[in-house]
Amino acid sequence: MTEKLLLTGKTHNTGGRNGGTRSADGQLDLKLKQPHPAAENLFGAAWSACYIGAIEHAAAQRNIKLPAGPEVDAEIDLNVDDGSYFLRARFNVRLPDIDREVAHEIIHAAHEICPYSKATRGNIDVTTNLV
Repeated sequence: MTEKLLLTGKTHNTGGRNGGTRSADGQLDLKLKQPHPAAENLFGAAWSACYIGAIEHAAAQRNIKLPAGPEVDAEIDLNVDDGSYFLRARFNVRLPDIDREVAHEIIHAAHEICPYSKATRGNIDVTTNLV
């Protein structure tokens, strides 16, 4: 296998009450006032966008044409237990007009493909619901 770099995301973050984040390409430019769930929201947005790509890839591997675009509602929880912080995630996935058994197969295969799912495997409890 020959590794190939596909892209690099670059951001600059500042903290404090008037903090923010900006991507080097200007696509992302957010003010992050305290307190905020921005980290969880941004993580959920990035992970679910990647996961949608993985769903499309898993469907294509199975020669299944998705009649409508997949949709994912991601919920990322920040939890604390005895002073130790941890994350928990829920993905509510819509694959319209796909047989439920086939849809379940696709969404589970997508977690094997998605780089975010791979990176978090064993570290974050993830629940995936087909809605």
